[in-house]
Amino acid sequence: MSDYELPALPYDYDALEPHVSEQVLTWHHDTHHQGYVDGWNTAEDTLEQNRQNGDFSSSAGAIRNVTHNGSGHVLHDLFWQSMSPEGGDEPDGDLRDRIEADFGSYDAWEGEFRAAASAAGGWALLVYDTHSEQLRNVVVDKHDQGALWGSHPILALDVWEHSYYYDYGPDRGDFVDNFFDVVDWEEPSSRYADVVEKFE
Repeated sequence: MSDYELPALPYDYDALEPHVSEQVLTWHHDTHHQGYVDGWNTAEDTLEQNRQNGDFSSSAGAIRNVTHNGSGHVLHDLFWQSMSPEGGDEPDGDLRDRIEADFGSYDAWEGEFRAAASAAGGWALLVYDTHSEQLRNVVVDKHDQGALWGSHPILALDVWEHSYYYDYGPDRGDFVDNFFDVVDWEEPSSRYADVVEKFE
């Protein structure tokens, strides 16, 4: 029996207002994120039962559900950690230096990240690519389409409609603007330091 669990938010449900409403965080975390956790557990259980029974007729669908729901769980957890009531600043230290080295400037990185967010059917991610040993922005549709093998997410922005429609209607750009008012670079900086230590 799989036992993936929904982690608690690292702040109160109303902590990101007015940028993200308490209602949206409640729905998004308690319903949507919980759904990915439940879907991952169900898919893992199906695979285990199929292995025991020797019946693999439903295994392909369950495998797809592992990647979709598992990635949804992981990315949502990163998304919550990428924001805080004390956010809104720009990165500093080693991560800031690396962004400037790999993108030319912080403004160039932000412009490209915003472009990724406008095009994504799911997520805009800042990742560390272990093959080229550099930071990249990637556009990920759904939760698992467009990911770059060997890359490690550093910063995650969820641009599924359930992230913003209640607060902003169809204006995704306003939501992205407000994300930058609550983005907290402490966790992404820590993740960047960890991955560089392992791969450089």
